[in-house]
Amino acid sequence: MNNIYLLGLLAIIISFLITPLIRKMAVKFSVVSVPKDDRRIHKKTMPLLGGLAIYISFVVCLLLKSGPISQGETGILLGASIIAFYGVLDDKFELKPLQKLCFQILAACVLMIFDVKINFLTNPFPTGNAYIDMHWFSYPLTLLWVVGITNAVNLIDGLDGLAAGIACIAAITIFIIASMNGINEAPFLTIILSGAIIGFLPYNFNPASIFMGEAGSALLGFLLAAISMEGAIKSAVAFAIAVPILALGVPIYDTLFAIVRRKINGRPISMADKGHLHHRLLAMGLSQRQSVIVMYLISAFLGGIAIIAMQISIRNSYLLLGLIIVIFILVGWRYGFFKHKE
Repeated sequence: MNNIYLLGLLAIIISFLITPLIRKMAVKFSVVSVPKDDRRIHKKTMPLLGGLAIYISFVVCLLLKSGPISQGETGILLGASIIAFYGVLDDKFELKPLQKLCFQILAACVLMIFDVKINFLTNPFPTGNAYIDMHWFSYPLTLLWVVGITNAVNLIDGLDGLAAGIACIAAITIFIIASMNGINEAPFLTIILSGAIIGFLPYNFNPASIFMGEAGSALLGFLLAAISMEGAIKSAVAFAIAVPILALGVPIYDTLFAIVRRKINGRPISMADKGHLHHRLLAMGLSQRQSVIVMYLISAFLGGIAIIAMQISIRNSYLLLGLIIVIFILVGWRYGFFKHKE
């Protein structure tokens, strides 16, 4: 197939059709989420593994594209397979944080082997070169980016349809940015990823009948991190690092707030709490649907800012990112995002 929009439509259809089958499989093999503490919003046992529908749809459509699979796409496909594999294991057996981190590092290393990494960063003060060659530092920077975004999307998967919808908005944002910059691979990858998510969302939006589980939330974070390197960061001459950070703003900022909040309150970073943005919105009296829609709107707003950042000067894009960060910090401080919530 040559038409990426047809592949996007096919991704929707595949994901929509196989999700009920995966739901039955999850129930049969008891791969479910039990509401065993008050931090979990759902009140009844829910099947997991919904991320497999997104993974299968993404892989099938990637393999159906016309022409050979590129080196970068091969790396993304193999890395995504590692993430999906460990996600299924975690959904069934609840892996320890260190075990999950090892799988994430392995997937990131696979990306780097296939040269999907941050080779350059735009220079915010371009008095000389317009970009900075990262040399050997590209490896730890890429590792930090991939592991960070993978876990950031995973952390916001707390309400029906929340992580999936925000990931879809981020993917569409990266699609627009990459298309405007004339990049080939990223628009195709983001279209089929968006399609796979859209086909799954009818089953995941409140009231959900299936959850993505780690196999979905970690997979979406990984794919967004990898595709953004192909579609935004990698073309450093045209893009500032501010662009993908803004496009993925909601999960990034929520994760940073969680880290700071737990450090301030002397708690382990990996220890879950009820201080995430979606928990705060629920505490303000919003319903699940209303909270999710509010976060969709915030994500879409940041996506729009990211598109604007691409069209202004590099220095101004960094200034815009800095302004957004300051606003988020002030709002977070005002509404107690740094205070511990059990």
